Amino acid sequence: MDSTVTPHHPAAPVFCTIIPPHVLDTLAQHEDPARHEPARRTLEHDHLRRTHRREIAAEGRTPGEPGAAADKPNRTIYDAEHREELPGTKVHEESDGPSQDGSVNRAHAGLGATFDLYLKVYGRKSIDGAGLPLDATVHYGEKYDNAFWDGERMVFGDGDNDLFLDFTIPVDVIGHELTHGVIQYTANLDYEGQSGALNEHISDVFGALIKQYTLGQSAAEADWLIGAGLLGPGVDSGKALRSMKAPGTAYEDDVLGKDPQPATMDKYVHTDKDNGGVHINSGIPNHAFYLAATDLGGNAWERAGQIWYDVLTGGKLAKNARFADFARLTLDAARARFGESDEHRALLKAWSQVGVTGKDTGTGGGK
Repeated sequence: MDSTVTPHHPAAPVFCTIIPPHVLDTLAQHEDPARHEPARRTLEHDHLRRTHRREIAAEGRTPGEPGAAADKPNRTIYDAEHREELPGTKVHEESDGPSQDGSVNRAHAGLGATFDLYLKVYGRKSIDGAGLPLDATVHYGEKYDNAFWDGERMVFGDGDNDLFLDFTIPVDVIGHELTHGVIQYTANLDYEGQSGALNEHISDVFGALIKQYTLGQSAAEADWLIGAGLLGPGVDSGKALRSMKAPGTAYEDDVLGKDPQPATMDKYVHTDKDNGGVHINSGIPNHAFYLAATDLGGNAWERAGQIWYDVLTGGKLAKNARFADFARLTLDAARARFGESDEHRALLKAWSQVGVTGKDTGTGGGK
């Protein structure tokens, strides 16, 4: 395990949300005000937050301070009381017993589950590797249909209780967003195009692993869904936000639309929206990870997850990395840790199956 992570101040982070803009764009066009108004307010809010993050980056300011190295989480939960002001009122500290507020308890537990995986499996002390305190705000905004990592804390909306439920419900959503923080303190991948899709992909991978680790599920037992349990009663046909097992099948609904994620490079989506489709094309490396992890069997966090963590923290992943660059690094990391092994062969096969091939990956031909 890597227990000697050297902390550093990250660059100013991007604003990362769990609900992709393309989903909210679809909902914002709905004829029913009860459905389009929450989506429009959420889109407007998220646009302002992203603009604010760009201003921070332009000014060179670095949000967030490292904490003292710790083997236990230091969690603080705030209540926004349905306002859009952060952090809100402090309502729960690490030493407190269970709250009467279910959202507070779920946020506390999800932060802890994320901390546990990174520490107990990979030897990483919190998000920054140096014991960063974990803060979260619940009950953010009115019918706010999203959750986000803002560089300093997790923030959860309550959802509209029609299409989306309380965003503290799925532990993988919490793990996904906090992993954006880990990326912020390590590779700091550019949030656009293929590097942005890798940013989303890595967050999905560790979100899924946190859920599997918490539930004690093997790769074969896991559902490989991101955000299962989040969709509300107004969604007639949908299981989750994304499927790593079968990208493009998470939902197909009259209200939400059709899941647009591709599973292979020949279906890569070229778009100017969503920073070049970062929430869409992440389905391709997601599927590669699923294929490799299930091929290897056992617990996905032990071998496939370890390789992904090695790449994320190894110092060789460029900010503007493309899928082929990432694939090559995973193959290098597999060879370095396991040798010419089942792990290396499973990755060669998985990347080839999704069409991420080329001389630079060692997976065969291709452009």
